[in-house]
Amino acid sequence: MSAKAISEQTGKEFLYKHICTSAAVQNRFRYANVTSDTDWDRLTQDHPWLLTERLVVKPDQLIKCRGKLGLVGVNLDLVGVQEWLKPRLMRETTVAKAKGILKNFLIEPFVAHTQEEEFYICIYATREGDHVLFHHEGGVDVGDVDAKAQRLLVGVDDKLSEDSVKEQLFMHVPEDKKEVLVSFVVGLFNLYEDLYFTYLEINPLVVNQDGVFVLDMAAKIDATADYICKAKWGDVEFPPPFGREAYPEEAYIADLDAKSGASLKLTILNPLGRIWTMVAGGGASVVYSDTICDLGGVDELANYGEYSGAPSEQQTYDYAKTILSLMTREKHHEGKVLIIGGSIANFTNVAATFKGIVRAIKDYQGPLKENGVTIFVRRGGPNYQEGLRVMGEVGKTTGIPIYVFGTETHMTAIVGMALGHQPIPNQPPVAAHTANFLLNSSTNSATPASTRTASFSEPRAANDATLAKKPTAGIPAVKATMLFSRNTKAIMWGMQTRAVQGMLDFDYVCSRDEASVAAIVYPFTGDHKQKFYWGHKEILIPVYKNMADAMKKHPEVDVLISFASLRSAFDSTMETMQYSQIHTIAIIAEGIPEAQTRKLIKRADENGITIIGPATVGGIKPGCFKIGNTGGMLDNILASNLYRPGSVAYVSRSGGMSNELNNIISHATDGVYEGVAIGGDRYPGSTFMDHVIRYQDTPGVKMIVMLGEIGGTEEYKICQGIKDGRITKPVVCWCIGTCATMFSSEVQFGHAGACANQAFETAVAKNQALRDAGAFVPKSFDELGDVIRTVYDELVANGTIVPAQEVPPPTVPMDYSWARELGLIRKPASFMTSICDERGQELIYAGMSITEVFKEEMGLGGVLGLLWFQRRLPRYACQFIEMCLMVTADHGPAVSGAHNTIVCARAGKDLISSLTSGLLTIGDRFGGALDAAAKQFSKAFDSGMLPMEFVNKMKKDGKLIMGIGHRVKSINNPDMRVQILKDFVKGHFPATPMLDYALDVEKITTSKKPNLILNVDGFIGVAFVDLLRMCGGFTRDEADEFVEIGALNGIFVLGRSMGFIGHYLDQKRLKQGLYRHPWDDISYVLPEHMSM
Repeated sequence: MSAKAISEQTGKEFLYKHICTSAAVQNRFRYANVTSDTDWDRLTQDHPWLLTERLVVKPDQLIKCRGKLGLVGVNLDLVGVQEWLKPRLMRETTVAKAKGILKNFLIEPFVAHTQEEEFYICIYATREGDHVLFHHEGGVDVGDVDAKAQRLLVGVDDKLSEDSVKEQLFMHVPEDKKEVLVSFVVGLFNLYEDLYFTYLEINPLVVNQDGVFVLDMAAKIDATADYICKAKWGDVEFPPPFGREAYPEEAYIADLDAKSGASLKLTILNPLGRIWTMVAGGGASVVYSDTICDLGGVDELANYGEYSGAPSEQQTYDYAKTILSLMTREKHHEGKVLIIGGSIANFTNVAATFKGIVRAIKDYQGPLKENGVTIFVRRGGPNYQEGLRVMGEVGKTTGIPIYVFGTETHMTAIVGMALGHQPIPNQPPVAAHTANFLLNSSTNSATPASTRTASFSEPRAANDATLAKKPTAGIPAVKATMLFSRNTKAIMWGMQTRAVQGMLDFDYVCSRDEASVAAIVYPFTGDHKQKFYWGHKEILIPVYKNMADAMKKHPEVDVLISFASLRSAFDSTMETMQYSQIHTIAIIAEGIPEAQTRKLIKRADENGITIIGPATVGGIKPGCFKIGNTGGMLDNILASNLYRPGSVAYVSRSGGMSNELNNIISHATDGVYEGVAIGGDRYPGSTFMDHVIRYQDTPGVKMIVMLGEIGGTEEYKICQGIKDGRITKPVVCWCIGTCATMFSSEVQFGHAGACANQAFETAVAKNQALRDAGAFVPKSFDELGDVIRTVYDELVANGTIVPAQEVPPPTVPMDYSWARELGLIRKPASFMTSICDERGQELIYAGMSITEVFKEEMGLGGVLGLLWFQRRLPRYACQFIEMCLMVTADHGPAVSGAHNTIVCARAGKDLISSLTSGLLTIGDRFGGALDAAAKQFSKAFDSGMLPMEFVNKMKKDGKLIMGIGHRVKSINNPDMRVQILKDFVKGHFPATPMLDYALDVEKITTSKKPNLILNVDGFIGVAFVDLLRMCGGFTRDEADEFVEIGALNGIFVLGRSMGFIGHYLDQKRLKQGLYRHPWDDISYVLPEHMSM
């Protein structure tokens, strides 16, 4: 969603901070906010003018016409303000159809003025540019400003000049006020542009001898421009429409949405309602709300929302559990229903998202059963059969009534079932998996040479439409009627390998001669080639770092498909439009600021380029070309007959609903000729009329389907086209969003443009206008397929459409990764791991989430316990591990490992090389005695050998006792590292039999020689054996196995790595040069005959 209303206080703060004008703007930042929690003493300290000036008080909650509603207190002192607030603050009031609590008020200085000093100004955005409305009479009784005000249109990329303001807006302004007003209006317009406002109204604007006063203000800003305006905006709070509370759950979902590449939306309409929805897709979510309201459920509809754009399992889980938490808080005497619906997905893995929903249902199965919840599911798209299967299974295992339906059921049929308007049919059998659609059903294994390439109605001419004509001097550009053909070649902006492969599979199944993707542009890598499949064989597609190289080397390309992010889509598209070979651009990104989109539209119109999008999945021309992920995977391509042309062309705003239209049209007619989703933004790059006129002028198209929606006025151009006779082919239309007129407060639907600002922008008004103009308009979306079928049958009956014979398409092998996802194949894994899983939303250590690791304050020792020993060790064990790492971290520069690290660092090697050179010295002679000591002492202890017997046997065998002896330390000069560890172990371990045995051995060895002490390696080795055997977390076999596989030496390696890195950094910091060992420290011992 883009245009969002801000509070009056926020709007004025923006104005006061950032307006640049010579006009004296008065009362800057002089406003105070009052709520039920306001401390009046503190308020007057912060705003002392409250005690000395006359005041105005009014609610600041997006309420229109406050003056006429008696919601403005004027010319009061502070006591008067408090008295005025008493019967209003935290009281319920009704504004139009909305009931709400007045809870937020604004106090400002009262400005005494005359009627002649009041003016009205409004700036608002349209597709063509920004309109400035000005009237010399402002105030409460300004009346119909659209009819009365002077109007000036500032075109996209144009500037507002002072001369144009004077000439076109100030005909009735007194001369003494013109200069001040001109400066203010121009400054206000520049502010409006710089801060990405979409609507800004001031009424009244007072101008007197003291300067300019902004009394009342209403504004909206383009929320998608946050990444551009963050420094100026700060953290903006968008208040809900009056009559609807702001819920923390809505804020939680909004935060999830902001952190995700997917789209997650939630609006709570009635928390006590019994009908809850969880719908996939912006367009589909509106259709489900429409149907619920049409069937009388408006008062019980609890929420509006959508999840789309391939959210992860974890994101879907978080979204679903929020809905389930809300709907199970209050019981309803009739029970509750949850509608999990959606259109046929283009690229979302339905099974993956359903896994998140299933997890949430399992977590809430108790409350769901207590609240008598019944769940109805309808979905289609990639892997939907598996998704429906798991959803049905969770119903059986939990005992919750769950009814699941796939693409064989009309999208909104489950609403009638849920509300009791139609019976619930027996569960139809669904295909086991997607692969059923990909296998050739005929016994002949040969791949057909080609499929049907013409429309059902007539053979396809070689050139049945005009191509784009580029602009010449003085002549405007003409856009193409035919955007795509069987020879269309495209460049893909962005490394979208899945979308590219989908396009190539479509090309192959349509029997194209060559792949439709000629090249990929990806600025973040060097030029190279990327491997893809063309049917059974592999092909290479070039990848370029910059657009210029791609265009130069592929002059046959005339389409760009842009998967650029919302931040880079504008620049990359403007760059693309420099190349005359391009005549169509599809922009997939959602969330491009409207001001940038309008500039793209202007440039495209100048250059004769058709833009599809932004915020779209694209479009498809069966048998010829498809954009990115349009049409979904091959199962849907084949099921909806999109591999060959039909006779029906459609245009839709919604990408998800376009796939649903593919399904509806394929069942009701001979199929789709072409379909385009223009995108859900307020200003799509191309309009309904642009495409309907193309279809009108395309001979192969025999009838047209348009799926419009609430918001904007583009559908009225279709009405006019029908009335004027420009559109003569049958047009079937339906505008979604009919439920909006039934809600008491304004609801912003999933698409940015799906919001009616005027009565004529409502879906109800548009549907009636289309019906009156002569379009075929059903009574509801449920009947859309029936109306399409009726019109089609008439065209067949009168001979306009002559159905052609079907030709089976070529078979396309399934990708290995997708076959594995569907469970069709199995392959031995190359690796196995049991300690860590990074695939989900959150990193997992041995079954414990990283969030839980930090929440439990497990520390480094606890993490090591999870990753090394797959256990959550006792606290003392974690502390002991950390102590071991600390005492083994370093032992000076003279030891072999540190010495090697230092020499390597001084030779100019990098950190990794230097560290590795030190680590390679660790072995039985240096640092690697932990394992050996543990093994030797354990073997002796376990065999029942007395300490003296052990010492004597090792001496007799001529073997050293690992972990005994030190070059420097002795019984008289003890190693404090060992003493610290000994004190801890004796104080915290439940038992220390192995350590006690080693200490007895030490008594014997030190009686022979004082430095034959139990050193730090030996101590850690035997103490670790005690830890593993005595902590209660391991069996004896498990404890012995960890010693055997070298886990204990890992402690020394990990600890000493810290020291080696320290020595490396130290040498670099000291800027030490290349090390050369001194001659006088080398004994040269050569053979005698050589020394002569």
